[in-house]
Amino acid sequence: MTTLAELTTTRVGGPIADYVEAADEAALIHAIRTADATGIPLLVIGDGSNLIASDDPFEGRVVAVRTTGMKVDADDCESNMAMCGGVLVNIAAGMVWDDFVANAVRREWVGVEALSGIPGRVGAAPIQNIGAYGQEVSQTIARVRTFDRVDQQVRTFAAADCGFSYRNSIFKRELGRYVVLDVTFQLKMGDLSAPIAYDELARSLGVEPGQRAGLSVVRDTVLRLRRAKGMVVDPADPDTWSTGSFFVNPVVAPDQVPEGARSWPVAEGQVKLSAAWLIEQAGFAKGYGATTAKVSSKHTLALTNQGGASAAEVIALAREIQAGVEQRFGVRLENEPSLVGLQI
Repeated sequence: MTTLAELTTTRVGGPIADYVEAADEAALIHAIRTADATGIPLLVIGDGSNLIASDDPFEGRVVAVRTTGMKVDADDCESNMAMCGGVLVNIAAGMVWDDFVANAVRREWVGVEALSGIPGRVGAAPIQNIGAYGQEVSQTIARVRTFDRVDQQVRTFAAADCGFSYRNSIFKRELGRYVVLDVTFQLKMGDLSAPIAYDELARSLGVEPGQRAGLSVVRDTVLRLRRAKGMVVDPADPDTWSTGSFFVNPVVAPDQVPEGARSWPVAEGQVKLSAAWLIEQAGFAKGYGATTAKVSSKHTLALTNQGGASAAEVIALAREIQAGVEQRFGVRLENEPSLVGLQI
C-alpha cells in the first residue's frame, strides 16, 4: 500500500486508502469529480515538498498531479529578441518546478532564475507564492487556470485576482477549493538576470544589489547557496528530508521588533523578522532535537527527518520551537507547510 511518507520530502505520513496518479488533465479532473461526488476526503499533491501528513491512515483519495506539457506563445521572438520584450509560457501543473527553471535559463527567459532548486511541481508555485533570494513567483505569473471544486468547473484567474502576498494567495487562503491545472508565466527575454534583490546573493555574485548577472551564473550560485543550507532535496542527505523552511518569517509592527533582531521594512510600515534568527536566539541550534526529528545541521528553519522519524515527532519539535520563540520574544511563528490531520 502506498503511504504519504513515500510521497513527501519529509518522509512522514500514513497509508493511503485510495491513490491515483493523474498523467493528464482529463484524468485529474475525473479523479477530483468522482471523489467529490461520493463525498470521500481528497488530497491533491505534487511532490509533497510543502506537506506534513499524520501517521494515521488517510481514509480518502490522494491524487498525485503528474500532468506534463509546455506551450510557448510568441516563440518566434526567440529568433529576434530585439523585436520582442517577452514571452508567455504555459506550463502544466505536474511539471517539476526546477526543470521549468532550468529550461527558462537555457532559453534565456528572465524572471525565475533566483527560484532555482525549490522542490515541488509548477502547480504548487502560485498556491504558496514561492519565493527565494529576492524573487517571488507572483512577479512573473500572468494567469492561473484551476478546477474549482465548489462550482465543479474550470476557472481561470488573472494575476491580479490571485490575491498574492508574502507566501500566500487566494489558493492557499481557500486551500482545497482550487486545484491548479496549469500556470502561464510572462517572462522577459535576455541573457542577464532580473535585478538582484537579495544581499546574500549579490555578495556571492560579486555585484551590488540592483545590478544584474548572467542567467546561468545566477542559477548556479543560487543552487550552491541552497545546497549549503540543505535546501535542495538529496536522497542521500537526511538534512534535506524536510519541507525546506518550516516557519514563515513573521511580519510585525515596529515596536514588536526584538532588540538586535535581523529585520527588513515591508509594506504599510511593518517589519519582517528573520525566523531563523529568532529560532537560534531562543536556544534551538542547528542539529537540535531529542529524536530523529531534528533541526537541520545546515539551517535552523528546516525541520528534518534524519531517518525513521514520525510525523508526530516532527510536529512535537515544531511546537517546542514555536513555544520557545514566543516565550522569549513574544512573537508567534506560523508554519509554512500545509498540515494534514495535524495541528501545531
